[in-house]
Amino acid sequence: MNKTVNNVEEATAGIKDGMTLMLGGFGLCGIPENSISELVKLNVTGLTCIANNAGVDDFGLGLLLQKRQIKKMISSYVGENDEFERQMLSGELEVDLIPQGSLAERCRAGGAGIPAFFTPAGYGTEVAEGKEVREFNGKPHILELALTADFAIVKAWKGDTAGNLIFKGTARNFNPMMAMAGTITIAEVEELVEVGELNPNEIHTPGIFVQRIFQGSGYEKRIEQRTVRTKS
Repeated sequence: MNKTVNNVEEATAGIKDGMTLMLGGFGLCGIPENSISELVKLNVTGLTCIANNAGVDDFGLGLLLQKRQIKKMISSYVGENDEFERQMLSGELEVDLIPQGSLAERCRAGGAGIPAFFTPAGYGTEVAEGKEVREFNGKPHILELALTADFAIVKAWKGDTAGNLIFKGTARNFNPMMAMAGTITIAEVEELVEVGELNPNEIHTPGIFVQRIFQGSGYEKRIEQRTVRTKS
């Protein structure tokens, strides 16, 4: 089955105000740059975004925050984004901060059809407020609910027309588990090839989880804080 769409405009068709989106990436590594830029152009608002963090002020999800397009962030890190911090502290933005491992597992559970799971992470902190607690092997655990989304948007290094994906290095991060948890999963890739050109032993996300795929362009791949030593 050919899941290729011609461009980012076709890939993001159907994303509307008030939807829940999952967006892969860690910092600025492995983020779906083309799709985020298109969301800015679409000017959709009231979004709930599930992502490890919100990029930086002028790149990644920070672009959506600048235009007040995000109503709620479900993430694990405020990071380098001053506007994210400002909106959270002022009450303009609803933020659900989750331990990083719990966020990853909640996304994976959503894709695997597991409604909830118990974890010790967060017990005894505000993360546990209002959540069921049970003891396993003498240790208290809190109940965490799975996460799913209307659309999951991921970025891969290579993909084929059937939606099979390969991620490169640390850019894999949250992308594979989020690809599983979207009602519709959009994959933007640096290189799009025909079915059969990818080594099946190297595929990280099978095409069964992907509904739309397109080849992106113009990737900046910014580094959050680039430091270099002085030339001696």
